[in-house]
Amino acid sequence: MSTLEIEARDVIKIVLQFCKENSLHQTFQTLQSECQVSLNTVDSVETFVADVNSGRWDAVLPQVAQLKLPRNKLEDLYEQIVLEMIELREVETARSILRNTQVMGVMKQEQPERYLRLEHLHARTYFDPNEAYQDSTKEKRRAQIAQALSAEVTVVPPSRLMALIGQALKWQQHQGLLPPGTQFDLFRGTAAMKQDVDDLYPTTLQHTIKFGTKSHAECARFSPDGQFLVSTSFDGFIEVWDYTSGKLKKDLQYQADEAFMLHDDPVLCADFSRDSEMLASGDQYGKIKVWRIRTGQCLRRLEHAHSKGVTSVTFSRDGSQILSTSFDSTARIHGLKSGKLLKEFRGHSSYVNNAIFTSDGARVITASSDCTVKVWDSKSADCLQTFKPPPPLRGGDASVNSVHLFPKSNDHIVVCNKTSSIYIMTLQGQVVKSFSSGKREGGDFLAACVSPKGEWIYCVGEDSYQSGKLEHLLKIHDKDVIGLAHHPHRNLLATFGEDCTMKLWKP
Repeated sequence: MSTLEIEARDVIKIVLQFCKENSLHQTFQTLQSECQVSLNTVDSVETFVADVNSGRWDAVLPQVAQLKLPRNKLEDLYEQIVLEMIELREVETARSILRNTQVMGVMKQEQPERYLRLEHLHARTYFDPNEAYQDSTKEKRRAQIAQALSAEVTVVPPSRLMALIGQALKWQQHQGLLPPGTQFDLFRGTAAMKQDVDDLYPTTLQHTIKFGTKSHAECARFSPDGQFLVSTSFDGFIEVWDYTSGKLKKDLQYQADEAFMLHDDPVLCADFSRDSEMLASGDQYGKIKVWRIRTGQCLRRLEHAHSKGVTSVTFSRDGSQILSTSFDSTARIHGLKSGKLLKEFRGHSSYVNNAIFTSDGARVITASSDCTVKVWDSKSADCLQTFKPPPPLRGGDASVNSVHLFPKSNDHIVVCNKTSSIYIMTLQGQVVKSFSSGKREGGDFLAACVSPKGEWIYCVGEDSYQSGKLEHLLKIHDKDVIGLAHHPHRNLLATFGEDCTMKLWKP
């Protein structure tokens, strides 16, 4: 890969622009003269030329003061301004420019005849345009000066320094080089978001969020940077919550205006991109939408992502692809830019409930109601491994609800099937560890999640209980529970159920 070469002059120009935009005039002049580098930019060449052509010298001169222009072009400009001031009988202004500007001082020394002619015209009580503009006219001379000056200036986008820093940080975020956080200390190179030091399991109800009587949350997700909690609901709404207050985030303008992200049908699943900028959502009739979370803008619609309901969505590490699963027994990878189907994983004989990428992106792992977990090559879509988690104590096989990456080991996954046990397994299907509620009937797990450091596994069961390694048992919802989500770096858990509530729990 060829290395980029950046010239020192360009770096100085970016700093000069920052000084200019922030009215650091003294610093600007000092840096420009010390480095012998000139910025020579204007906000708009067209406007600059139009100002010269119209003789709006009050707008032109402040810009010219910050440019480094050839002496002959500067002299032509100042000479024209003096002549026009004399014509307008602005004698004092003409005299001030003649006698108090550096350009005219140099002209007096080096071109005394030209200078004295201006002094004579200034001293007269009348003005003769033919004599003043000689073989030309005022308008023609303005046009010549405008053309000459426009060749010396350029336009650059505003705030280049801040834009470049922002792009660099975004790239670092994409690469996972930045810790999640809302504030970033640029000088020290750290994010200042609060992180819980110890992995503690939540036991206390902090907030209850109530949905309408005819709606309930189908899915909840925290953003990887920890700023947002999103819920998707049976009535098609996607809402962003402030988890500290349990209220809707009204600092997002679209939510304040009640212009919510929306599907026409129940939204069964959602997931954030790694940089927390985008949200993908999948609905009951096979449609996927991709949103920009800060604006609520729909960036991409995949109208026929699946032939039946979408059960899970997840972004690839670089945010360029979406992995989805469906009641149509397939998992698929879609290109975000093209909106096209890139890969299809066929082989399950029933609903595919969930899929994830391995941390290196090389494998896709799917969980299905056909009671199996499959491991696939994400490039070729070949099935590499199929295994069944251990069956329930009562006999028979059990549908696999979900698979999760295990933070403590890249080679292990957490598998939640519809039994009263949860398993840590290898990608070859061996059980490394199992945790059981001990119930034979009525206590099957429906959903699970893992704490950020992998210390705790949370499961929700048919009996509306959650358990963390059976360290603690907690009654969480009055009706059937649907699922749960864990904050990426706080000891905070969101649970949601058919009782039309979403609850936030803390230690």
